[in-house]
Amino acid sequence: MRLFAAVHLKNCVTRYWLYSVNSPIKSGIKNEEKVYLRKSLLLNMQEENDKIALQLATLIAKIVCFDYPKEWPDVFYVLARQLQTSDVFTSHRVSTVLFRSLKELSTKCPAFNQRNYYEIIAHLFDYIWSLWKNDAQIILQYFSELSQHSSILGQSNDLMLICERWLVCLKIIRELICSGYASDSTTMQEVCQVKQVCAVLLVAIQSILPYYSIFKERQYTLWGYANRACVKLMKVLNIFQNRHPYSFAHVNVLPVAVDFCLTVITRPEHADKFSEDFLVQCIFLVNLVLECQEYNLRRMRIGHHVIIETSEHTSLDQRKIKLSDAARSMVVSVLPADRIILLCDVLIRRYLIYTEGDMNDWHANPESFHHGQNLLQYTEKRPCAEVLFIVLFDNYMEQLAPFVASIIHQVKAVSPSLETEITAGMLLKDSAYTAAGHVFYGLSKYLSFDEWFRGYLFVDLSNGNPNMCIIRRRIALLLGQCASEIKGVVQKDVCVALVGLLGDQDMAVRLAACSSLCYAFRVFGIWEVDLFDCIPTCWEMCFKLAKDAQEFDSKMQVLSFILVLIKYVGGNRIVPFINKISHFFQEIWEESSGECLLQIELLDAIRTFISFLGYNSPLCYGMVLPLLHYVLNVDNPNALNLLEGTLLLFEATLSNAPSIVPQLLDFFPYLVDIANISLDHLKIMINIVEHYIVLVGSNLLQSHAASLESILDTIVGNANHKGLLTTLPTIDLLVQMFPQDVPPLISGALQKLVFISLCGGNEHYPSRTAACVTSGAILARLLVQNRDFLAQLLSEPTLVVSFQQAGISVNQNLLLLLVDMWINKVDDADCMQKKEYAMALSIVLTWNIPGIIERLGDILRLCTSVIIGAHKRTRDDSSNGVTVSSLFLNAGPGYSNTSKESKKAQIRDLDPIRHASLGDMLRENLEACVTLHGDVVFDAIISRIDPVVIAQLQWALKVIV
Repeated sequence: MRLFAAVHLKNCVTRYWLYSVNSPIKSGIKNEEKVYLRKSLLLNMQEENDKIALQLATLIAKIVCFDYPKEWPDVFYVLARQLQTSDVFTSHRVSTVLFRSLKELSTKCPAFNQRNYYEIIAHLFDYIWSLWKNDAQIILQYFSELSQHSSILGQSNDLMLICERWLVCLKIIRELICSGYASDSTTMQEVCQVKQVCAVLLVAIQSILPYYSIFKERQYTLWGYANRACVKLMKVLNIFQNRHPYSFAHVNVLPVAVDFCLTVITRPEHADKFSEDFLVQCIFLVNLVLECQEYNLRRMRIGHHVIIETSEHTSLDQRKIKLSDAARSMVVSVLPADRIILLCDVLIRRYLIYTEGDMNDWHANPESFHHGQNLLQYTEKRPCAEVLFIVLFDNYMEQLAPFVASIIHQVKAVSPSLETEITAGMLLKDSAYTAAGHVFYGLSKYLSFDEWFRGYLFVDLSNGNPNMCIIRRRIALLLGQCASEIKGVVQKDVCVALVGLLGDQDMAVRLAACSSLCYAFRVFGIWEVDLFDCIPTCWEMCFKLAKDAQEFDSKMQVLSFILVLIKYVGGNRIVPFINKISHFFQEIWEESSGECLLQIELLDAIRTFISFLGYNSPLCYGMVLPLLHYVLNVDNPNALNLLEGTLLLFEATLSNAPSIVPQLLDFFPYLVDIANISLDHLKIMINIVEHYIVLVGSNLLQSHAASLESILDTIVGNANHKGLLTTLPTIDLLVQMFPQDVPPLISGALQKLVFISLCGGNEHYPSRTAACVTSGAILARLLVQNRDFLAQLLSEPTLVVSFQQAGISVNQNLLLLLVDMWINKVDDADCMQKKEYAMALSIVLTWNIPGIIERLGDILRLCTSVIIGAHKRTRDDSSNGVTVSSLFLNAGPGYSNTSKESKKAQIRDLDPIRHASLGDMLRENLEACVTLHGDVVFDAIISRIDPVVIAQLQWALKVIV
């Protein structure tokens, strides 16, 4: 029965929520039922089990988000009243609903504003804060008793509920203070609750911490809770500092919190008293304070010119600086010079050092260890400590630079270069080198890189003992970090050292060297020395590393470096290495079977390789052509996943080919199957087709006419309007180049263009209009260059059927409809399309088709407008000395005269329509029209045309040649 009630309640809530999202009609729920459900939900929360209760809490929160404050204004008053019950179980459930509702309002409710939150704070804050403090006292009292008599735990069933309620109330307090007030760094208004709450939170942390070590051996459950409570309390402090930095900067909060965290971090006796999560939060708080811009305004403004325009801004600015100075003085009071040095020393000697667990992970799997180090989050101790070290160094560089440099010199004594065992001194050396790598930019006054490299690092690298892999890996990473600071002849020595490390016996060292070289070669590009002598060895080492690597990330890292090397070598200097690089790509492709992600990256890498080779790319055809033959076959596994990379590689191969060899020509039919399975990469596909059309020409029609017809028919029949706009220029190019041969070949696609052009555009869908206009322009060109075929095309019975199937009645000649389309859409056409329209219309005047002569006025108006517009553009272009040919002759040194685009431009420049005189054509066709219809009929039609149009036409035909 209870289960049935629970399910019924949940169904009602779901209907209620649908009402909030949609409409009353969809949910079928009435206002009276809504009120009843609200009450039922809040009353029945305590009757459900934990899982159903959490689901209901979430649903209630969503309802609150939609209904508060308009339809459910008293919800928080009701929740606050229910929270005051003496039943711990009920109050815990209510607090959960309350928190989730507040969270939902602050993150997902767009209509919610700050004023609503002020009202909620007024209802809730005082009671929630009082409840939290009271629960804290109860918990501490229990902890004190349990630390002496563990058997009491079994007698207290409410303790864990009180503990959980206490943490939920903490979340509510956090939500109220963070979401209820805009950041004080913006408003400059103090949030008094911050100092009130933070001071008590600090006391609570200090009170609970001792029980962490007490419960560790005897009370595992309470030990875990004590740790969780302290971590969450510290997190809330960090959140408050980040959200309201000025309010946090109170004498009872900021210095106390920083001092406490520094004590936790620096005192060695605390090392085992706190969990790593708690230490991370303490480190994070110190980091937040040191990085806080609001506490460093005066120092920041020394290097920036700040312009204040109004007295109001001046007053606000002065207030900010005053608060910033006060906060800064608090930080200085707890961070004197000796404590800064101590903190730096502790971070290097304790927190940046590898642990026994790290060493075990390394030896178990060096590859995984290397990549795992790159994936460490700042929620972990060592990465978080590294960030704090960098921030500390940046804030106190003058004090810390000589100190860090001194540690570098000291570690030579505690860890000799020839040692063979992993010692504390070796781990300290690794830590010191880690620190130096992060901040080497600030050590140059105290640590010469040349002397350090030759006197320390190079000697360390000479020790090939397996245990010294720790130092060799660190030096490999260090050299990459310092690459931009390395000057002079030592640059080549560094490169040689890193290349040598690529052949180390430890995979973690090799991958670290690869990572640094990948970065460093980008910097080496501006170095004074030529590193070309290192390249042959570098290739060999990279190929071997790729072969030895087992993990995907390792192979990708090597692949990235090889591409960097290709770019660095560049030009003709890469020719001697082409065979080896091609062989490498071929081997790694064969090994990548079944690894789709790796194959995608490989296709991209090979494409980059071909692009750098340019017209030397045929030298790698022995690798590329078999690969293309394989990946272009859509029946192969992962063909769809590899499709984009395959087409891009295909395009790059064609783009960089000095000529289309027979094997490349034979690949063209593969595009038929590709077009049938996917048009997602249509732009690339069309670019490939254009390469064949422009570079192969008539040979393409002779070899693969059927494939070309199938590809275009599939695209025109299935692509959306944007896809059509990508394809139509290619069809136009084909018709221009082969006006007699191509139209019969692609008649199916051309029929579809008739349908598209006559269906008209739509002002709300520009791409649809553009497709209509461009299709009409192609048909106009077809009429001009092959008028007999257009007449035949428009008379095809299948074309009429296609209109009927689409529900479009065709009551007149299709040519007349096309004429009307050209007249109506001319304003949407570009200059060349307008000329094509006008020339087609002038030719139509010579045809004895009923209805044409009645459109003479519109045709003459359109043709006159195009003639005058073309004359104006020609005059402007002549005065500027601009021609199509000159544009391409002056395209710059990077523009190849044999490229596809250059050849396309030459073809367009030879377009007969471009060079034909519309005026002469119109004059001749008007004479033919007079002969066809007779003077009487023609003069009668002319007399009905606007005299202004006639005058413009006469002027155009006389003046414009």
